[in-house]
Formats: sequence, structure tokens, C-alpha cells
Amino acid sequence: MATVRLHRAFAGLFPGAPATLELDAATVADTIAALDARWPGMGDRIRIPGGPVRPNIRVFVDGTQAELATPVAAGSTVHVLLATEIGRAHV
Repeated sequence: MATVRLHRAFAGLFPGAPATLELDAATVADTIAALDARWPGMGDRIRIPGGPVRPNIRVFVDGTQAELATPVAAGSTVHVLLATEIGRAHV
């Protein structure tokens, strides 16, 4: 299981979405799909449908900016942040 930390904006858009949760996923794309399965529409807020992560979103795995194919290992921490918050985030 990986720890996923969502930007606080997602809680406002998807009531019940916690700031931190545990997910079992092999890649960043799988992580986004798992989030979308729990909160329909969240995947479309994070990535362009059928495409890459949206330009206003950044995903980090263990402190390194990630792409959709980036592996997510058990024990990893995945941050889903707004790009405007990167300078203020402690990844």
C-alpha cells in the first residue's frame, strides 16, 4: 500500500475525500484510476481524459515529480498537488 496525500482543494470538490489515504497501485496512472473509482470525476480533475496529468497538477512519488508510468511501490508516498502550491509544499 502507498500513502496518497491529496491537495486540500480535492476535499472541496469531492466531499468525503480525505487529505491522506492508503491505496494499492502499481503506477501513478493506477493510483489516479483508484482515486477515480472511489470519487468519480477525480481522475478527470487530475489528468486530461485519456492523456497526461493536467498542466495545473503535479504528482510526486517519494519526493520526485512523476509521470503516469512512474512506479508506485508499497510504502511509497504519492502527493497530488496544484502546480501553484509547489513552492509552498513540503514534498
